[in-house]
Amino acid sequence: MIVFDLQCAPAGHVFEAWFGSSSDFEEQKQRGLVACPVCGAENVSKAVMAPAVGAKGNKGGRETGKSVPMAHASEGGGQPDPAAMKAMLAKLAEAQAKALEKSDYVGKDFSNEARAMHDGAIDERPIHGETTLEDAKSLIEDGVPVSPLPLPVRPPKTDN
Repeated sequence: MIVFDLQCAPAGHVFEAWFGSSSDFEEQKQRGLVACPVCGAENVSKAVMAPAVGAKGNKGGRETGKSVPMAHASEGGGQPDPAAMKAMLAKLAEAQAKALEKSDYVGKDFSNEARAMHDGAIDERPIHGETTLEDAKSLIEDGVPVSPLPLPVRPPKTDN
């Protein structure tokens, strides 16, 4: 995994995002999957950042000075408004819940169901469920259109 500091072009918000590789970032950006968490702008780019370099293995644990976070010079680079973030998460949860009303929960059989639909073995329908990271990568590599849900979901038979 690799972490990037990203910055949105319209407002200059700086945020951190993790990707499998640099090419994963570029691919997700081209597909419109990378957006500013503060304002939702999709016009984002890598911000200037210092690389995380580990200490040499043959050096003793040297005490370095206390780390002080660097202030961003961008406009509006402060913390997002908690009320706005809460409202945004509520809207996201509402949209996800509405989408899941029309989707069948298939549990741990998600990978098999998605692959069977992709291969034409069963009729296509909206599904959601659970899978491993390895199985999800395999589905994506094989061209099966899958994506993670933005918020966690409890299986329907659990006490919600």
